[in-house]
Amino acid sequence: MKVVLLAGGLGTRLREETDVKPKPMIEVGNHPILWHIMKTYASYGHTDFVVCSGYKGEVIKNWFANFRILNSDFTVSFNEFVSLNFHSEIAENGWNVTISDTGAETMTGGRIKRVQKYVGNEAFLCTYGDGVADINIENLIQFHKSHGKIATLTTVKPVSRFGVLDVGANNQVEAFKEKPQAEGFINGGFFVFEPEIFDYLDENCVLEQDPLRKLAEDGELMAFNHDGFWQPMDTYRELTILNELWKSGSAPWKVWKE
Repeated sequence: MKVVLLAGGLGTRLREETDVKPKPMIEVGNHPILWHIMKTYASYGHTDFVVCSGYKGEVIKNWFANFRILNSDFTVSFNEFVSLNFHSEIAENGWNVTISDTGAETMTGGRIKRVQKYVGNEAFLCTYGDGVADINIENLIQFHKSHGKIATLTTVKPVSRFGVLDVGANNQVEAFKEKPQAEGFINGGFFVFEPEIFDYLDENCVLEQDPLRKLAEDGELMAFNHDGFWQPMDTYRELTILNELWKSGSAPWKVWKE
């Protein structure tokens, strides 16, 4: 299955970083968060990617165009023709990455519509380029195949930003729960779409508005529940959380082997 990655947004709440690069290229550890997401899919054998770029998309294009140079030791030989001799294989050997400029201000649904020609008439995976999870991609796909509907989204319960107090009748604090999961489910991305999804999209639509609502009304939208780790990167606080987890050597979303 192809994997469509939405990587064209502005990232206004990370302005100091996104003044010079798109949000999916902000680094967690030494690699953009986009790479972390791609590694998750690749660990399940899905290595054919379509990246929907937009705002500062040239940064994404340059990074992938120079990926091996940036991630390898090499020798440059200056003879009649300049040649490069790489001294090691890269772990991403076999990846196929199509980068499509889908417009600086295009909405999520419009970005997917604009890469239809690269996806073709087949089911595909899709997610946002700014959040990671320890989701089992094969279980997600099997769930999608089992119900026969057009679309599957992944539901998650976000962790609260604040601790929760249990206060008794006499105003005595009886318990303190440090940053529990919220009660309700939210859309965590990690979609699976049949090609009929394109009938619900146009080049100006927001995926999370009319298309998903209409799919739900038509009985064509199912929810895959993910109870494990999920973390978006919308703020500096969340960027710090992800970097600290990566530096600790126990990042929950790192399901691949070196």
